[in-house]
Amino acid sequence: MNDLISMNPNPLVQYLNKPSHDFTRADLIRYIEDNNIEMLNFRYVAWDGRLKTLNFIINSRQHLENILTAGERVDGSSLFPFVEAGSSDLYVMPKYKTAFLNPFSKVPTLDILCAFYDRNGKPLESSPEYILKKAHRSFQKVTGFTYETMGELEFYIISKVEDELYPAANQKGYHESSPFNKFADYRKQAMRLIAQSGGQIKYGHSEVGNFSIGGKVYEQNEIEFLPTNVEDAADQLVIAKWIMRKLAFEHGITITFAPKIIVGKAGSGMHVHTRLMKNGESVMTKNNILSNEARTAIAGYLKLAASLTSFGNTIPTSYFRLVPHQEAPTNICWGDRNRSVLVRVPLGWSGSSDMITDANPQEEVVKFDFSQKQTVEFRAPDGSADIYLLMAGLTVAARTGFEMENPIEFAEKTYVDVNIFDDANKSIQKELEQLPSCCVESADALIRHKAFYLKYGVFTEQILSFIVNYLKAYDDKDLREKLGNDEQKILALVTQYFHCG
Repeated sequence: MNDLISMNPNPLVQYLNKPSHDFTRADLIRYIEDNNIEMLNFRYVAWDGRLKTLNFIINSRQHLENILTAGERVDGSSLFPFVEAGSSDLYVMPKYKTAFLNPFSKVPTLDILCAFYDRNGKPLESSPEYILKKAHRSFQKVTGFTYETMGELEFYIISKVEDELYPAANQKGYHESSPFNKFADYRKQAMRLIAQSGGQIKYGHSEVGNFSIGGKVYEQNEIEFLPTNVEDAADQLVIAKWIMRKLAFEHGITITFAPKIIVGKAGSGMHVHTRLMKNGESVMTKNNILSNEARTAIAGYLKLAASLTSFGNTIPTSYFRLVPHQEAPTNICWGDRNRSVLVRVPLGWSGSSDMITDANPQEEVVKFDFSQKQTVEFRAPDGSADIYLLMAGLTVAARTGFEMENPIEFAEKTYVDVNIFDDANKSIQKELEQLPSCCVESADALIRHKAFYLKYGVFTEQILSFIVNYLKAYDDKDLREKLGNDEQKILALVTQYFHCG
């Protein structure tokens, strides 16, 4: 327990001397009283994927206890378009484990994520946050495992060109350092604030994309998280996106998670790494090779891959990113260390336990369980994703793998060990199923796969029908061909979905 607390950057964890999952109402009241917290913010995610806010001034201890016990009432029809105005009242109830000190408020303020409940005090069945909870429960019941994920937030920072000192090379920014990487300080500050708010960050770095156009510099960066319970992973990502945008606003710069901002330049994805856990231990490898359990989950991802775009690639410009030769997937396949595939098995330190001793001869061999580091990466999603529904969809897909007949055989048929975009491998590419090329095709895939998501009551007919109609309304079947290389029309489209998710 002390190991989890001693270096934890979250001030609530440090002060209360317990992990956030154990926070109680009494703990939060004690922290608020002892640290002169004056305000409380309820935060919750609406259909547009952004955090909404309800502010409370704390008037008394009785008032505070009332807020933390009874929650509050909100207008659901203004938050979710599938909630009818005639019966739109919803309750928002605070989830104590998500409490964090607001890093921007001049008045000492505590923020808490909330869950939605209907007029009968039952969880709102179509709430994305509750759908994720149902997905994880059914996964655990069917498989006996818990499901963990971690997200990669890729984003562009956009600012006026201040000077020409140390210009970065066009599309060569991967892991660049300052002074060539101009916004490293912003990225590091964002990482620090996210960590203090409960986000478990793995690392941050500059990414490939950088260019200058129209007197502005565009620099791509990434912040990647550590794997954790899928429900917590989603909470962390939505808080992180809010922090990053708010911090950018205070810096006088713009950031965007949009999947594509200009043709011919690197797009931004939101890759999701996944792993299966049993009693706190990973089951992703066995004897230093990928386990059958991991391959079974991969089979599920491939089975539902086309419809998963309904949750992870939700705007027309999503499909301007999913094109060949841009390190983004177009085919439904998987492979080891291969960035041209949809599902990638990254290096997992298998058989590499002596590297640290080789690099540091003065050290003794470390007995470390490297198997805990193995993940499987789903590479299609981008920043337009509904994070809760995407994580729920991936959880359903992983569960589906365990309910398929011969999942290992299914997976092996789509394994590739070459770059499928090379001309020499065109024959392999032709044999593979394609991902949707537009929102309309994504909706069609969701219709085909609807039964998988409805199983066990995880998704609802209401939310799936709404998503299908929402995607089809874009009418983007031949959009890429219609726009061609018309930069003005493409820019107008990018601007329309610039602040997606």
